[in-house]
Amino acid sequence: MANSYDYDLLVIGGGPGGYVGAIRASQLGLKTCVVEKDRLGGVCLNIGCIPSKALIHQAEIFNGLKELEKMGVKVDLSSFDYRNVYLKSRKAADMLSKGVTYLLRKNKIDVVSGKGRLLRPDSVEIDGKERIRAKNIIVATGSRPREIKGFEFDGDKVLSSNDALLMEELPESIIILGGGFIGVEFAHILSSFGVEVTIVELLDRLLPLEDEDSSSVLVRAFKRKRINVLTSTKAKALKKGKDGIKLFVEDSKGNEKELEAEKILVVVGRATNIEDIGLEDAGIRVDRGFVLVGDYYQTDAPGVYAIGDVVPTPQLAHVASKEGEIVAEYIAGKNPLKKVDPMLVPSAVYCEPQVASFGYKEYQLKENGIKYEKAMFPYRGVGKSVAVEKSDGHVKILFNPDTREILGASIVGTDATEIIHELLLAKKAKLLPSDIAEMIHAHPTISEAIMESARATEGWAIHI
Repeated sequence: MANSYDYDLLVIGGGPGGYVGAIRASQLGLKTCVVEKDRLGGVCLNIGCIPSKALIHQAEIFNGLKELEKMGVKVDLSSFDYRNVYLKSRKAADMLSKGVTYLLRKNKIDVVSGKGRLLRPDSVEIDGKERIRAKNIIVATGSRPREIKGFEFDGDKVLSSNDALLMEELPESIIILGGGFIGVEFAHILSSFGVEVTIVELLDRLLPLEDEDSSSVLVRAFKRKRINVLTSTKAKALKKGKDGIKLFVEDSKGNEKELEAEKILVVVGRATNIEDIGLEDAGIRVDRGFVLVGDYYQTDAPGVYAIGDVVPTPQLAHVASKEGEIVAEYIAGKNPLKKVDPMLVPSAVYCEPQVASFGYKEYQLKENGIKYEKAMFPYRGVGKSVAVEKSDGHVKILFNPDTREILGASIVGTDATEIIHELLLAKKAKLLPSDIAEMIHAHPTISEAIMESARATEGWAIHI
């Protein structure tokens, strides 16, 4: 390392992309520093993936009380206090954020608190004062909830996902604007605790990026839970009052309606955190809010890389982490794989039932004129799903009819986010459905639905 540099690598942002990339770099012998203006772990650990999953876990425990009542157990909920649920979610977030601090210290990575700003391709300014020089720099500044005109967040009646995660009291009713994965997860959480929930989605179905059959199963489940789902519906205007809000909407036929609730949660995507971090000063191009990068996430500026939510790849924590690893290995000369293959990225939605997928969805194959066949196996065909009273859902495999190659897979149902990886591993390893079909699966398990769907591709599913 040249004596003029303080570090081999400096990472701006300590989220799941930044801290993982830093750790991998340190493992490969690079002197590394992380600059973070807030708490280590980023949005994911502090106000995203982790606290939301803690809330979902508590919601599922709460839902279990109904099952106890079926057994004759009387449950007194008069002293229930949602603040205790909130505190459990904060405990999980705090524990994991401290865990990141420990991991960075263990790997001898320096941590600097403050906002990092590029001055030039090898120099970063911290809070306008301290300057640090590094041979290589990774921009991993993440994203924030996207605001839309007329629906600006106020933290009271108009909530962002951050605000919703930090609520210590529940409203009586809420409208969720946006039926993507964040919207449906909050719908699951809040309805579980008795909040009257209405979802308003502009497109024609919930989870519009997921498989249509998965969306249909989810909608049926939500309607049984008395979640009001309005798709193909445009939010026209919002009016705030003393006791709540009024949302004026219009459906695809031009019919207008007025909805009322105590609060509205706006979850219509995320905006990248690229303002005032010196991209222009370093000569780095941006297109439609995203940093442009090459095969190894190189920006236009020599030695500067960008990963995670600020680049045009899926805005998922596990994608950011892998991108951080790729950059660290590239800098260290380890000749890593190129950019993350989007066909090998699993998506996971933690509502009830869960939704998971990878690769092509059926609508994408149709739109692109790609020849395919499909095999589906219902959850109700495997014994465990019936035994645990969670038989809603199915496994769907999309495959090439000539080569039998797996083109994509979607699962909706209990534990979908866990069992999707068997099919993903098969895809990555270039295995065929027949390889899964012939493998013994433990009985009774939910994973048997994977085996049976693989057998269905060959026309010999047993339990249907």
